[in-house]
Amino acid sequence: MRIDGLDHANLRCRPQDLPAALAFYRDLLGLKEGPRPAFDFPGHWLYAGGRPILHLAARETVGPPEGPSKGASFEHVAFRARGLHDIRARLAERGIGFAEALLPGFPLHQLFLTDPFGLRVELTFDMNDPANLA
Repeated sequence: MRIDGLDHANLRCRPQDLPAALAFYRDLLGLKEGPRPAFDFPGHWLYAGGRPILHLAARETVGPPEGPSKGASFEHVAFRARGLHDIRARLAERGIGFAEALLPGFPLHQLFLTDPFGLRVELTFDMNDPANLA
Protein backbone atom coordinates (compact mmCIF):
# COMPACT_ATOMS: atom_id res chain seq x y z
CA MET A 1 0.00 0.00 0.00
CA ARG A 2 1.01 3.60 -0.51
CA ILE A 3 -0.65 6.96 0.02
CA ASP A 4 -0.65 9.25 -3.00
CA GLY A 5 -2.02 12.38 -1.35
CA LEU A 6 -4.81 13.82 0.73
CA ASP A 7 -8.22 13.07 -0.77
CA HIS A 8 -10.52 15.49 1.06
CA ALA A 9 -11.43 17.13 4.33
CA ASN A 10 -14.92 16.88 5.83
CA LEU A 11 -16.48 19.80 7.68
CA ARG A 12 -19.58 18.97 9.69
CA CYS A 13 -21.90 21.82 10.63
CA ARG A 14 -25.56 22.48 11.37
CA PRO A 15 -27.87 22.92 8.34
CA GLN A 16 -28.46 26.58 9.19
CA ASP A 17 -24.68 27.15 9.01
CA LEU A 18 -24.29 25.87 5.43
CA PRO A 19 -24.71 29.39 3.92
CA ALA A 20 -21.79 30.70 6.01
CA ALA A 21 -19.65 27.72 4.99
CA LEU A 22 -20.45 28.28 1.31
CA ALA A 23 -19.81 32.02 1.60
CA PHE A 24 -16.34 31.32 2.97
CA TYR A 25 -15.12 28.28 1.04
CA ARG A 26 -16.93 28.78 -2.28
CA ASP A 27 -17.42 32.53 -2.58
CA LEU A 28 -14.32 33.82 -0.77
CA LEU A 29 -11.75 31.09 -1.44
CA GLY A 30 -13.09 30.11 -4.86
CA LEU A 31 -13.74 26.40 -4.47
CA LYS A 32 -16.28 25.18 -7.03
CA GLU A 33 -19.49 23.41 -6.10
CA GLY A 34 -19.85 20.07 -7.86
CA PRO A 35 -21.61 16.71 -7.90
CA ARG A 36 -22.38 15.06 -4.57
CA PRO A 37 -23.95 11.68 -3.80
CA ALA A 38 -27.64 11.69 -2.80
CA PHE A 39 -27.01 11.44 0.93
CA ASP A 40 -29.96 11.65 3.33
CA PHE A 41 -28.60 14.88 4.88
CA PRO A 42 -27.88 18.29 3.34
CA GLY A 43 -24.42 19.30 2.26
CA HIS A 44 -22.15 20.25 -0.60
CA TRP A 45 -18.99 18.94 -2.19
CA LEU A 46 -16.52 21.66 -3.13
CA TYR A 47 -13.97 21.03 -5.85
CA ALA A 48 -10.50 22.25 -6.84
CA GLY A 49 -8.61 20.95 -9.85
CA GLY A 50 -11.59 18.79 -10.81
CA ARG A 51 -11.53 16.89 -7.48
CA PRO A 52 -13.90 17.15 -4.51
CA ILE A 53 -11.50 18.31 -1.80
CA LEU A 54 -13.90 19.67 0.83
CA HIS A 55 -17.10 17.93 1.89
CA LEU A 56 -19.63 20.01 3.81
CA ALA A 57 -21.96 17.76 5.78
CA ALA A 58 -24.89 19.29 7.67
CA ARG A 59 -26.42 17.55 10.67
CA GLU A 60 -28.79 18.88 13.32
CA THR A 61 -26.44 17.85 16.10
CA VAL A 62 -22.77 18.62 15.91
CA GLY A 63 -20.80 17.27 18.83
CA PRO A 64 -17.16 17.70 19.71
CA PRO A 65 -14.65 15.56 17.83
CA GLU A 66 -14.12 12.13 19.30
CA GLY A 67 -10.75 10.51 19.58
CA PRO A 68 -8.43 8.57 21.82
CA SER A 69 -6.44 11.56 23.05
CA LYS A 70 -7.48 14.90 24.48
CA GLY A 71 -3.92 16.14 23.90
CA ALA A 72 -4.05 16.28 20.10
CA SER A 73 -6.18 17.75 17.36
CA PHE A 74 -5.90 18.73 13.73
CA GLU A 75 -4.48 22.24 13.83
CA HIS A 76 -5.52 23.48 10.39
CA VAL A 77 -6.41 22.59 6.84
CA ALA A 78 -4.17 23.91 4.06
CA PHE A 79 -4.96 24.62 0.43
CA ARG A 80 -2.48 25.23 -2.39
CA ALA A 81 -3.45 28.54 -3.90
CA ARG A 82 -2.61 30.95 -6.72
CA GLY A 83 -3.08 34.71 -6.91
CA LEU A 84 -1.53 35.93 -3.66
CA HIS A 85 -2.17 39.61 -4.35
CA ASP A 86 -5.79 38.97 -5.41
CA ILE A 87 -6.69 37.12 -2.21
CA ARG A 88 -4.97 39.73 -0.06
CA ALA A 89 -7.13 42.39 -1.71
CA ARG A 90 -10.29 40.27 -1.36
CA LEU A 91 -9.63 39.66 2.33
CA ALA A 92 -8.93 43.36 2.97
CA GLU A 93 -12.08 44.36 1.07
CA ARG A 94 -14.18 42.09 3.30
CA GLY A 95 -12.38 43.04 6.50
CA ILE A 96 -11.11 39.51 7.10
CA GLY A 97 -7.92 39.39 9.14
CA PHE A 98 -5.05 37.08 8.30
CA ALA A 99 -1.45 36.40 9.24
CA GLU A 100 1.42 35.78 6.82
CA ALA A 101 4.48 33.59 7.07
CA LEU A 102 7.42 32.69 4.85
CA LEU A 103 8.91 29.21 5.09
CA PRO A 104 12.67 29.48 5.60
CA GLY A 105 14.52 27.70 2.81
CA PHE A 106 11.34 27.06 0.76
CA PRO A 107 9.76 29.28 -1.90
CA LEU A 108 6.41 29.19 -0.10
CA HIS A 109 4.33 32.05 1.28
CA GLN A 110 1.48 31.25 3.65
CA LEU A 111 -1.64 33.13 4.67
CA PHE A 112 -3.53 31.98 7.77
CA LEU A 113 -7.15 32.94 8.38
CA THR A 114 -10.12 31.66 10.33
CA ASP A 115 -13.33 30.29 8.82
CA PRO A 116 -16.81 31.16 10.18
CA PHE A 117 -16.59 28.26 12.66
CA GLY A 118 -13.24 29.25 14.15
CA LEU A 119 -11.25 26.67 12.18
CA ARG A 120 -7.78 27.72 11.04
CA VAL A 121 -7.26 27.72 7.27
CA GLU A 122 -3.88 28.00 5.53
CA LEU A 123 -3.42 29.18 1.96
CA THR A 124 -0.02 28.18 0.57
CA PHE A 125 1.42 30.05 -2.42
CA ASP A 126 4.39 28.80 -4.45
CA MET A 127 6.50 31.89 -5.07
CA ASN A 128 8.09 30.25 -8.14
CA ASP A 129 4.66 30.56 -9.78
CA PRO A 130 4.35 33.86 -11.70
CA ALA A 131 0.66 34.04 -10.69
CA ASN A 132 1.83 34.78 -7.14
CA LEU A 133 4.27 37.53 -8.06
CA ALA A 134 2.00 39.99 -9.86
